[in-house]
Amino acid sequence: MKTVLETVRDKAIALWKKEDILGESITISAGPLSVKEAIGTPEEKDFPIQQGKEKLMEATFRNARGQAFTDNYGNYTGTLNEVVSLPLDNNFNRAVFVSTLNAVCRSLGMAAGTVHCKDSGPKQCSQEIFDHIREKHGQCRITIIGFQPALAEALNAKTKVRLIDLDPDNVGQVKRGVFVEGGNATQNAIKWCDLLLVTGTTFANSTIDMFFADKPVLFYGTTISGAASIMGWDRFCPKSS
Repeated sequence: MKTVLETVRDKAIALWKKEDILGESITISAGPLSVKEAIGTPEEKDFPIQQGKEKLMEATFRNARGQAFTDNYGNYTGTLNEVVSLPLDNNFNRAVFVSTLNAVCRSLGMAAGTVHCKDSGPKQCSQEIFDHIREKHGQCRITIIGFQPALAEALNAKTKVRLIDLDPDNVGQVKRGVFVEGGNATQNAIKWCDLLLVTGTTFANSTIDMFFADKPVLFYGTTISGAASIMGWDRFCPKSS
């Protein structure tokens, strides 16, 4: 059975064939951005990228930019055909594909918000997300997958939340007023909630499959922009560009 990542790749290949760009000799480059280049200087200081645990890979395709968070980063140059031929067996290859997908979808006018917001953007986003969720899903219990400090704090002030994160430095700690649970609590937290709020990074690290259960899913972030546009997934990322 194909994974979600493999399914999206198949759809991307079909799309790129239709657009007649798969076989073109187009160079796509991706490299790690500094913290300031990625998110500017927000008031908060506890984003994973600020701790040096993640970086943004950025691909450029026909002057359109697409990004992906990853903990395995570096430079890559290749054609679209070479990108989709990469084995999706490590975080570097997956980040190359995902950032490329985001850039190409942006270039084709299919996806918006493929570049991370900066400075006050994360805080402004957190101030809007509760109303967005309440309008679509009503008052509900939310399981957050992935520690995004501003979102966790804002939602915890308005409703019941649980927070799952894989960073061992976060697990077992109270962050922004929310107790952080580890991966072993994921299934229980999925059953408990009415809505899953899932970081797009799960697409790049290939943990996304487990979140397509019988609960509504709202993805957040730039990493999943291209996949969300191809698959029709619900995504919230109002301050990205």
